[in-house]
Amino acid sequence: MKLHCRTVCLSDIHLGTRNCKAEELVDFLRRLHCDTLYLVGDVIDFWRLKQAGWYWPAAHNEVVRQLLTLAQNGTRVVYIPGNHDELLRGYVGTEFNGIEIASRCVHESADGRRLMILHGDEFDAVICSSPWLSTFGSRSYDALLGLNHWVNLGRRKLGLPYWSFASFLKSRVKNAVDYIATFEQALIHSAHRQQVDGIFCGHIHHPALRQAGGILYGNCGDWVEHCTALMEDATGQWSQLFWMEDRARLLTDIRQAGALPTTRQRRAA
Repeated sequence: MKLHCRTVCLSDIHLGTRNCKAEELVDFLRRLHCDTLYLVGDVIDFWRLKQAGWYWPAAHNEVVRQLLTLAQNGTRVVYIPGNHDELLRGYVGTEFNGIEIASRCVHESADGRRLMILHGDEFDAVICSSPWLSTFGSRSYDALLGLNHWVNLGRRKLGLPYWSFASFLKSRVKNAVDYIATFEQALIHSAHRQQVDGIFCGHIHHPALRQAGGILYGNCGDWVEHCTALMEDATGQWSQLFWMEDRARLLTDIRQAGALPTTRQRRAA
């Protein structure tokens, strides 16, 4: 059975790193059927491949294969490079095996709303002026993801669902909370300036979907910690998908109804 939807936005997959949840993403992509798929940056982590040597297991190849299969089977796939895969920005305007490469896109939802889609690193001036946040965003974040792995290994043995320990800690560090809020406000302000109805991004690994000042703000999240996506249904309504948490319930609902159910608690108007 397939997850049917109009549009999906994914970001921050970080292929080429040990924290990438490639198996979970392959599971999701194999079940996905959509008209348009936006890859909103940091799909391949060229930074880490350069710094730590080559790490590319079979599951990472399978992610690429599933993306190419979607493109070849009629899904419009648009790749918007981020800062970790900025090498691909030199190929903006070209197409590779059916995958378009663009710097940003304006997507028109089924209900007529115009949404700007971009990675978001150009709004990251705050982190450049804060050495602590810069460290947090690299080595400290990697350490948190390592702790996240062991915490959830223990939770699985106890029969407990996935829980992001890394996200829990970040939500309680004032500098990180302030940085996320500043980043989000910068994008919302930009959406007002560009006279669009919403703005979707990635970059900060903080999944979100909410209305703010008349703008629909969305962050795709990531596939190293949260395993999330933004999804549009046939009516133009958007919802968040948390694959690790929602998978079992979604597949049960699909078997019973034959369609992607509404995730009411994670929808934005």
